[in-house]
Amino acid sequence: MKLASVALLALALTGCATHPASPVAQASSTASCKPTSEQEIAALFDRWNRSLQTHDPQQVVANYAERSILLPTVSNKPRLTVAEKLDYFDHFLVDRPSGKIDLHFIELGCNSAVDAGLYTFTFARTGAVVHARYTYTYRWDGSQWLITSHHSSAMPEKQ
Repeated sequence: MKLASVALLALALTGCATHPASPVAQASSTASCKPTSEQEIAALFDRWNRSLQTHDPQQVVANYAERSILLPTVSNKPRLTVAEKLDYFDHFLVDRPSGKIDLHFIELGCNSAVDAGLYTFTFARTGAVVHARYTYTYRWDGSQWLITSHHSSAMPEKQ
């Protein structure tokens, strides 16, 4: 009798493993990840930097997901809404910034990526140069990569 119970339990567990009852289990097993590369993710900074060169805050903010956070270099205020990001870039773009990556570290995930490192901004209007740390997180929305978080802070030690 004990052997029959063990066999029945094993048969039941085998059926659960081969025929998941939960639609969530089925959905997660069929989810697909967008193939990407470090080069593709690195190019997203170039896209963002080109949008800065337009001097149009709306073109810059178009790089951000609707639900995203900007923790900017030259403001203490976190920017969560589109209007807050537009306000920040409206002021930031006045000095005509241009960025250059000095060092980056890219981590790839399933429909997500992180690009973190060091960059330098040169401001054409004032001639100022700012060395900063950055982190961008990206999410694939089904048609494009969008920024979900962007943190930037000036380097704490003078060079």
